[in-house]
Amino acid sequence: MTSPGFNWADLTAPSTDDLERLAKSAFEALPGDFRHLCDGLVIQVEDFPDDDTLDDMQCESEFDLLGLFRGRGRAQSEATPATGQFPNMIWLYRRPILDFWADQEDTLGAIITHVLVHEIGHHFGLSDEDMLTIEESVE
Repeated sequence: MTSPGFNWADLTAPSTDDLERLAKSAFEALPGDFRHLCDGLVIQVEDFPDDDTLDDMQCESEFDLLGLFRGRGRAQSEATPATGQFPNMIWLYRRPILDFWADQEDTLGAIITHVLVHEIGHHFGLSDEDMLTIEESVE
């Protein structure tokens, strides 16, 4: 129930900049040892994944992918970095996230946290149980 003075007519959907700020804040709230898995992580927000990413991930729709981690694990990073090596990056896809949010009872912040934890966690081989524990630690 909204308060009588709340005016939905003035609201707009969160922008890519809004989601980027929310994601950076959510990342900073994660436990330090988890964040350390990807020191220097760059978070990029785009409206949708590009066609190559959709093909690589075998997506049927541009709404199928909420986020994507690309980078190197700590063990790989300890080796001499290759020339032109990109930093660890997570792409968050604004429109699929907003579409997912519309069908959920979770807050947008909780969904962003979930996507970040799962993208990082899957890349580093964490179990679903480990990732759930991490998510619950920031609620």
